[in-house]
Amino acid sequence: MSFFRPLWRMAWRTSRTLLLTLAALWFFLEEFGWHPLAAWLGRFTRWPPWARMEARIARLPPRVALLLFLLPAAALLPVKLLAVQLMQGGQPVAGLIVIVVAKLLGTAVGGRLFMLMRPQLMTLRRFARAMAWWRFTRRRVRLRVRRMLEASAGWRAMRAGVARWRLRWRGLFR
Repeated sequence: MSFFRPLWRMAWRTSRTLLLTLAALWFFLEEFGWHPLAAWLGRFTRWPPWARMEARIARLPPRVALLLFLLPAAALLPVKLLAVQLMQGGQPVAGLIVIVVAKLLGTAVGGRLFMLMRPQLMTLRRFARAMAWWRFTRRRVRLRVRRMLEASAGWRAMRAGVARWRLRWRGLFR
Protein backbone atom coordinates (compact mmCIF):
# COMPACT_ATOMS: atom_id res chain seq x y z
CA MET A 1 0.00 0.00 0.00
CA SER A 2 2.85 2.38 0.78
CA PHE A 3 4.10 1.92 -2.80
CA PHE A 4 0.94 3.54 -4.21
CA ARG A 5 0.92 6.50 -1.84
CA PRO A 6 3.52 8.60 -3.77
CA LEU A 7 1.78 7.78 -7.05
CA TRP A 8 -1.55 8.80 -5.57
CA ARG A 9 -0.10 12.10 -4.32
CA MET A 10 1.45 12.85 -7.69
CA ALA A 11 -1.81 12.06 -9.49
CA TRP A 12 -3.75 14.20 -7.01
CA ARG A 13 -1.39 17.16 -7.37
CA THR A 14 -1.45 16.91 -11.16
CA SER A 15 -5.24 16.70 -11.34
CA ARG A 16 -5.63 19.50 -8.77
CA THR A 17 -3.28 21.75 -10.77
CA LEU A 18 -5.19 20.98 -13.96
CA LEU A 19 -8.56 21.67 -12.32
CA LEU A 20 -7.30 24.91 -10.75
CA THR A 21 -5.96 26.03 -14.12
CA LEU A 22 -9.30 25.30 -15.77
CA ALA A 23 -11.09 27.10 -12.94
CA ALA A 24 -8.79 30.10 -13.37
CA LEU A 25 -9.61 30.22 -17.07
CA TRP A 26 -13.32 29.92 -16.30
CA PHE A 27 -13.15 32.74 -13.74
CA PHE A 28 -11.15 34.87 -16.14
CA LEU A 29 -13.81 34.44 -18.80
CA GLU A 30 -16.56 35.10 -16.28
CA GLU A 31 -14.97 38.18 -14.74
CA PHE A 32 -13.80 39.77 -17.94
CA GLY A 33 -16.62 38.51 -20.14
CA TRP A 34 -19.86 38.29 -18.21
CA HIS A 35 -20.30 41.93 -17.20
CA PRO A 36 -18.86 43.65 -20.30
CA LEU A 37 -20.73 41.39 -22.70
CA ALA A 38 -23.98 41.77 -20.74
CA ALA A 39 -23.46 45.55 -20.71
CA TRP A 40 -22.82 45.47 -24.46
CA LEU A 41 -26.07 43.59 -24.99
CA GLY A 42 -27.79 46.11 -22.71
CA ARG A 43 -27.03 48.85 -25.24
CA PHE A 44 -29.81 47.45 -27.37
CA THR A 45 -32.28 48.85 -24.84
CA ARG A 46 -32.06 52.12 -26.75
CA TRP A 47 -34.23 50.42 -29.34
CA PRO A 48 -37.83 50.60 -27.99
CA PRO A 49 -38.94 47.05 -28.97
CA TRP A 50 -35.86 45.62 -27.23
CA ALA A 51 -36.52 47.73 -24.14
CA ARG A 52 -40.14 46.49 -24.01
CA MET A 53 -38.96 42.88 -24.34
CA GLU A 54 -36.48 43.33 -21.47
CA ALA A 55 -39.18 44.96 -19.33
CA ARG A 56 -41.40 41.91 -19.89
CA ILE A 57 -38.53 39.58 -19.04
CA ALA A 58 -37.86 41.49 -15.82
CA ARG A 59 -41.49 40.93 -14.74
CA LEU A 60 -41.56 37.16 -15.30
CA PRO A 61 -42.53 34.89 -12.41
CA PRO A 62 -39.57 33.16 -10.72
CA ARG A 63 -39.99 29.68 -12.20
CA VAL A 64 -40.46 30.98 -15.74
CA ALA A 65 -37.43 33.23 -15.19
CA LEU A 66 -35.38 30.18 -14.20
CA LEU A 67 -36.42 28.32 -17.36
CA LEU A 68 -35.55 31.34 -19.49
CA PHE A 69 -32.22 31.71 -17.69
CA LEU A 70 -31.31 28.07 -18.47
CA LEU A 71 -32.46 28.32 -22.09
CA PRO A 72 -29.21 29.78 -23.57
CA ALA A 73 -27.12 26.93 -22.17
CA ALA A 74 -29.54 24.37 -23.60
CA ALA A 75 -29.78 26.20 -26.92
CA LEU A 76 -26.00 26.28 -27.33
CA LEU A 77 -25.53 22.55 -26.84
CA PRO A 78 -26.32 21.70 -30.51
CA VAL A 79 -23.98 24.49 -31.62
CA LYS A 80 -21.18 23.04 -29.52
CA LEU A 81 -21.88 19.58 -30.95
CA LEU A 82 -21.63 21.11 -34.43
CA ALA A 83 -18.25 22.55 -33.46
CA VAL A 84 -17.05 19.13 -32.31
CA GLN A 85 -18.29 17.63 -35.58
CA LEU A 86 -16.38 20.29 -37.53
CA MET A 87 -13.23 19.51 -35.56
CA GLN A 88 -13.65 15.80 -36.10
CA GLY A 89 -14.26 16.41 -39.81
CA GLY A 90 -10.86 18.02 -40.24
CA GLN A 91 -11.81 21.67 -39.71
CA PRO A 92 -10.40 22.47 -36.27
CA VAL A 93 -10.16 26.22 -36.84
CA ALA A 94 -13.80 26.47 -37.91
CA GLY A 95 -14.84 24.36 -34.91
CA LEU A 96 -12.84 26.55 -32.55
CA ILE A 97 -14.36 29.70 -34.05
CA VAL A 98 -17.87 28.27 -33.60
CA ILE A 99 -17.13 27.42 -29.96
CA VAL A 100 -15.65 30.86 -29.21
CA VAL A 101 -18.55 32.72 -30.86
CA ALA A 102 -21.09 30.48 -29.09
CA LYS A 103 -19.34 31.08 -25.75
CA LEU A 104 -19.33 34.85 -26.28
CA LEU A 105 -22.99 34.97 -27.30
CA GLY A 106 -24.04 32.59 -24.54
CA THR A 107 -22.13 34.62 -21.96
CA ALA A 108 -23.67 37.87 -23.19
CA VAL A 109 -27.23 36.52 -23.20
CA GLY A 110 -26.81 34.65 -19.90
CA GLY A 111 -25.29 37.66 -18.19
CA ARG A 112 -27.99 40.00 -19.46
CA LEU A 113 -30.77 37.62 -18.44
CA PHE A 114 -29.24 37.24 -15.00
CA MET A 115 -29.04 41.01 -14.58
CA LEU A 116 -32.69 41.36 -15.60
CA MET A 117 -34.08 38.45 -13.58
CA ARG A 118 -31.83 38.33 -10.52
CA PRO A 119 -34.56 39.44 -8.07
CA GLN A 120 -36.94 36.73 -9.29
CA LEU A 121 -34.25 34.04 -9.39
CA MET A 122 -33.08 34.80 -5.86
CA THR A 123 -36.60 34.17 -4.52
CA LEU A 124 -36.14 30.51 -5.45
CA ARG A 125 -34.61 28.88 -2.37
CA ARG A 126 -32.54 26.29 -4.25
CA PHE A 127 -31.25 28.86 -6.72
CA ALA A 128 -30.26 31.21 -3.89
CA ARG A 129 -28.48 28.33 -2.13
CA ALA A 130 -26.70 27.37 -5.35
CA MET A 131 -25.59 30.99 -5.86
CA ALA A 132 -24.26 31.16 -2.30
CA TRP A 133 -22.34 27.91 -2.87
CA TRP A 134 -21.03 29.23 -6.19
CA ARG A 135 -19.79 32.49 -4.63
CA PHE A 136 -18.11 30.60 -1.77
CA THR A 137 -16.48 28.13 -4.17
CA ARG A 138 -15.36 30.94 -6.49
CA ARG A 139 -13.69 32.76 -3.59
CA ARG A 140 -11.92 29.57 -2.48
CA VAL A 141 -10.69 28.77 -5.98
CA ARG A 142 -9.53 32.35 -6.52
CA LEU A 143 -7.56 32.20 -3.29
CA ARG A 144 -5.97 28.89 -4.26
CA VAL A 145 -5.14 30.12 -7.75
CA ARG A 146 -3.64 33.30 -6.30
CA ARG A 147 -1.53 31.27 -3.87
CA MET A 148 -0.45 28.91 -6.64
CA LEU A 149 0.52 31.82 -8.88
CA GLU A 150 2.34 33.69 -6.14
CA ALA A 151 4.34 30.55 -5.37
CA SER A 152 5.56 30.20 -8.96
CA ALA A 153 8.85 31.76 -10.00
CA GLY A 154 7.44 32.83 -13.36
CA TRP A 155 4.65 34.81 -11.72
CA ARG A 156 7.07 36.56 -9.37
CA ALA A 157 9.40 37.41 -12.28
CA MET A 158 6.48 38.78 -14.28
CA ARG A 159 5.30 40.91 -11.35
CA ALA A 160 8.81 42.28 -10.85
CA GLY A 161 9.04 43.09 -14.57
CA VAL A 162 5.71 44.90 -14.48
CA ALA A 163 6.83 46.89 -11.42
CA ARG A 164 10.06 47.92 -13.20
CA TRP A 165 8.09 48.88 -16.31
CA ARG A 166 5.71 51.04 -14.24
CA LEU A 167 8.60 52.84 -12.59
CA ARG A 168 10.19 53.58 -15.96
CA TRP A 169 6.85 54.69 -17.42
CA ARG A 170 6.20 57.05 -14.51
CA GLY A 171 9.75 58.38 -14.81
CA LEU A 172 9.08 59.39 -18.40
CA PHE A 173 6.23 61.67 -17.39
CA ARG A 174 7.89 63.43 -14.43
